[in-house]
Amino acid sequence: MDDQGFWIIDGHCDSIGDYMQGQRSLLDDTGKRRRGHWDLKRARAGGLGLQFFAAYIEEDYKPDLARYRGLEILAAAHAFMRKHADLVSLVRCRQDLRVLDGSRIGLLLGVEGGEILGEDLFMLDICFLLGVRSLGLTWNQRNALASGVGEGEGGGGVSRFGARVVEKMNALGILVDVSHINEQGFWHVLEISSRPVAATHSCARALCNHPRNLTDRQLRALAAAGGVVGVNFCPEFLVENGEAGLADVVHHIAHIAQVAGVECVGLGSDFDGVEALPRGLEEVSCLPALLEALGREGFSSQEIQAVARGNFWRVLEQTLPEEC
Repeated sequence: MDDQGFWIIDGHCDSIGDYMQGQRSLLDDTGKRRRGHWDLKRARAGGLGLQFFAAYIEEDYKPDLARYRGLEILAAAHAFMRKHADLVSLVRCRQDLRVLDGSRIGLLLGVEGGEILGEDLFMLDICFLLGVRSLGLTWNQRNALASGVGEGEGGGGVSRFGARVVEKMNALGILVDVSHINEQGFWHVLEISSRPVAATHSCARALCNHPRNLTDRQLRALAAAGGVVGVNFCPEFLVENGEAGLADVVHHIAHIAQVAGVECVGLGSDFDGVEALPRGLEEVSCLPALLEALGREGFSSQEIQAVARGNFWRVLEQTLPEEC
């Protein structure tokens, strides 16, 4: 990883859904009525080097049409990458990761919800062949793999099929994302996975008591397993009442760094997956302001580099296949 300044890895955005539905170009939407939070022009202005591109499968398609919808979104992502091959590159392996130099924005395909697999393990091979390198076992509901946070602890943890999925993800080189899984499932994943896992877009429960956030005990366990949590910019995850601001994101980053170590925390914006964003972080071009705020908070340049990209980079180096 060459020193290109503070270019950033963002662990989660849902922007490809707008592209698939023809609502935005994701090239330069700044002058449009529906501009969204993320496009290539603003991502470059924000210093973004690698973006996790999530295929979010809407609830209306679950369970029977989830596979169809997931594949449809992945097809749209590939169409976007073909159209803008001079501006983006697909990250499928460590070699792809290591050649990122700022000339193009790397895109790492993820799927938000194991419903795309149904109950068929072979679908994981298909997702891998399509370039998927991150998978959240569940969204907020129960599926064949695990229970989401919406089910609570009564929903159970990871199923036998889900355990087989985790093991095969480890073998293929797909990052296990635990952001939406319930707490019982979280602990089960850490027992099963032989590779580091990530909560790509979550925050600290100690600061905001939201079920999507992680407790201090979970944060410490994630760090001990070599994992990373990408702090989510969703105001509901940052503050329990009122509007959120950039300082609240800094507060969560600082708390996680204090509790679990600075090597455990990164960024997971959830751009275009939330209706509102904190003041000062209204879109991807605002990311440099967050890094500047971390400096004012007392984070060293080395620590800011770790939060901005180094921690996610380390996890990907330990998870992705060596060659494509």
